[in-house]
Amino acid sequence: MTGGWLTPRPSRLRWLVLAAAFVGARTLAQKTRPRTLAGKNVLVTGGGRGLGLEIARVLVARGAHVAIVARDAAELERALEALREVAAPKVRLVAEACDLSEPGAVESVLTRVRARLGPIDVLVNNAGVIQVGPLDSMTQADFEHAMRVHYFAPLELMLGVRADMRERGGGRIANVASIGGVVSVPHLLPYSGSKFALVGLSRGMRSELAAEGTLVTTVIPGLMRTGSPRNATFKGDHRAEYAWFKLSDSLPGISISSGRAARRIVRALEHGESEIVLGWAAQAAAVASGVAPAFVASVLGIVQRLLPRGGNTTPVRGSESESKLAPRALTFLTDRAAIRNNQT
Repeated sequence: MTGGWLTPRPSRLRWLVLAAAFVGARTLAQKTRPRTLAGKNVLVTGGGRGLGLEIARVLVARGAHVAIVARDAAELERALEALREVAAPKVRLVAEACDLSEPGAVESVLTRVRARLGPIDVLVNNAGVIQVGPLDSMTQADFEHAMRVHYFAPLELMLGVRADMRERGGGRIANVASIGGVVSVPHLLPYSGSKFALVGLSRGMRSELAAEGTLVTTVIPGLMRTGSPRNATFKGDHRAEYAWFKLSDSLPGISISSGRAARRIVRALEHGESEIVLGWAAQAAAVASGVAPAFVASVLGIVQRLLPRGGNTTPVRGSESESKLAPRALTFLTDRAAIRNNQT
């Protein structure tokens, strides 16, 4: 197709290069012009424990007014006590109990938060659920619930705060996805599938909202020591599933601390970065998946065959799945993170 877009003419090529340079320069300018979050109103979902609580800690220490949302009211009270210990002077703290997967929950919680905190300047979509087990142990309801929490709730929240941010000259949004949203991990299929959806949504929202001054950051963490295995649900051979999952989260050098991850996420918010991948192992996995997807799929196929079997569809919490298969001598880093991050 001579002269077509598949073979650009010199003039067209020049304009394409100029356009690419403009976009690159604008992106760089957005990243290198940080916005302070002090005095901003921030909503953090899943803020009662784990990574969400760590992010809230960093935010309140830097002077942001923070509303945390989680399902458990008692958990939220403990989280508020932890945040008050590190909050900068005059910081306002709000906690709202809410199950974001329920119909109408997002609209309701936004109304309550605005009444107590004011319009939202920054949104951190962090709430998540983890279901671990082989495909035979998963039900359609598991997939639907993961999609409600990881995709539809973030979507509704982003649409719900859009007017707030636009009227205030723009805002910041961070969507906490996972390396499981780039490389589908065996025995985490509902989680990985829904996180893939969130990655696509977040990247698209970046393009859609940038013209309004709202910058969306896609966060792709790898293995991270948040203490979350205690509150994940496990199916099939739940003790064996819990053991491999908890051991993976505890590996020093492979997993990263939740505090380090939280600081990096807040920095990305301040700079309006488009996407960050946390941890060298996650970065390597993301590159390998892009360069050699067939090879990665083959490796994961081998991994799947080494994982526990079982078709029991009854979910069991991680805190009820402790066994000698995951000795505390090897998982003390995750146990320590669970204490710090309200994973009790």
